[in-house]
This record gives sequence, C-alpha cells and structure tokens, in this order.
Amino acid sequence: MQIVMINDKIVPIEEIGPEYLDRGIFFGDGVYEVLRSYSGKIFAFDDHLARFERSLDEIQITGVDIQQVRSRVLMAFEKAGFKDARIYFHITRGSGPRDHLPDKNARPNFFLTVSELKDNSKLKAEGVAVSTYPDLRWKRCDIKSLNLLPNVLARMDSAKKGCWEAIFVDDAGLLTEGAGSAFFGIVNGVLRTSSLKANILPSVTRKYVIMAANNIGLKVVEKSLKVGEAAKANELFLAVTTRDIISIVKFDGHPIADAKPGNWTKQLIEEFKKFIV
Repeated sequence: MQIVMINDKIVPIEEIGPEYLDRGIFFGDGVYEVLRSYSGKIFAFDDHLARFERSLDEIQITGVDIQQVRSRVLMAFEKAGFKDARIYFHITRGSGPRDHLPDKNARPNFFLTVSELKDNSKLKAEGVAVSTYPDLRWKRCDIKSLNLLPNVLARMDSAKKGCWEAIFVDDAGLLTEGAGSAFFGIVNGVLRTSSLKANILPSVTRKYVIMAANNIGLKVVEKSLKVGEAAKANELFLAVTTRDIISIVKFDGHPIADAKPGNWTKQLIEEFKKFIV
C-alpha cells in the first residue's frame, strides 16, 4: 500500500483526490492565461485564446477543446458578475503517479479563478519604481508555462527594495521584460522594446501598445535596452494585462526624467483606451 502525508495527516493514496497528484504541482507541467474585462466585456479574448492554444501545442498537451475553454471562461465570468474582472485559468497535463514520463491515460486538468479588479487610477497617475534582477528563466519564455519560480524570486527581490516590479537582465546585460509585464523605453523620441526573439513572452498587451504607438506617430524599434540606457531614458513604462500601461518613475533607484509619467506615456494610455471601448 502506498501512503501519502498531507500536513500531519497520513492516509492511503487511494483516499486523496486527484488534485494532489496533479503534474502542475509536481513539475509545473501546464500552461496558463490571464484575461481582464472592462465594463463587462473581456478584452482581446481571441488573442489570449490563440496564445493559450499555441502554448498547449508547444508542450504537447493534447485533448483540449479550445471552444470548451472559451465556454468555461464565459460561464465563470457571467457567474462572477464583476464588470472589471481578472480571469486566470490553466490546464495541466493531468494527474497521476509522480514520474517525469506522463501516464498515457492522463487527462488534462482545468482550473480557473475570477476576481474583481480594483481601480488603479492612482497607480497610473503616480507611476512605479522598478529594480533589475538576473534573468534566470528557461529558454522558452514564449510559452506561458506554470514554471514561474524565477519570476517569484525576482518579485520578492523587488519588493524588498520597495519596488513594484522586477525587470529581467539577461547574460548580455540587456533588459528583456518584467517578471509579470512587458517593458518599454522611450529614448530620443523612439519607443524601444525587446524583440520577440529575445526570449520574452508574446504579450498581448505589448501588441496593443505597439499598435497604439503607431496610431500616435511614435516610431517603434524592437531592440532591447541596456541597463545604462534605461537609467537615462526619457521615459519608461510597463504593459500589464490587468493594469494596462503603467509609467516607471524610478529605475534601480534612479529617477526617470522628472520622476513623473512622461508625455508619450500619457498619450499611449489615452490611445490604448480606444481599443477597449
């Protein structure tokens, strides 16, 4: 008989639910998405589902009906009743004995939460401080996987420094992206952000920020900033699904410009709003 121990309770393995044997817990063997809604409407739903489906394909999780995922999201969102909501969901490869090689009979597990988003107008008005952290992540950050321990460590480090977000620095000294955000800089009237080839997530919000920049006549160059360049940039900002565009007013302890949200960033925030009406 195989036994398991959960906290101080010991029971036969047959008596526990499959959620305790989920491969997402053992190996981070799954992928996730985060959506948000504005005034009762989910933003960029198709974009997020397309990215989710790609992530599933990349780690070879099969047997998932994307239209069923869509239906589940909509059902939960309607049930929650929040106008401005954060919707998180993930799918793991399934449950079974702890073995690196998955059980051929394992069926994917689905999990979802819906929470209400609070007003973040103060955050937008004041901006945030960020700090840098070594990019210790794996080489497939294009996959939105559950393996987020480096992101957790980075955010813990930034919080200790009194910062809102951590920005990853790769081995070449280039800034890639935030622990939970896309990263942008404006240098001499040009919007700079890392190329998708720089081992970053294909952020949906990033896509719309670039569209907004094109709409207002701001030139975009997909080229990573060095740490020194960022510290001297005219403006810096983040793009986050649940926060939209957030200005960075302090970078590794250095004030950016006059330590207030810059004019280009303000214009992008206003232009971004046109996508959500």
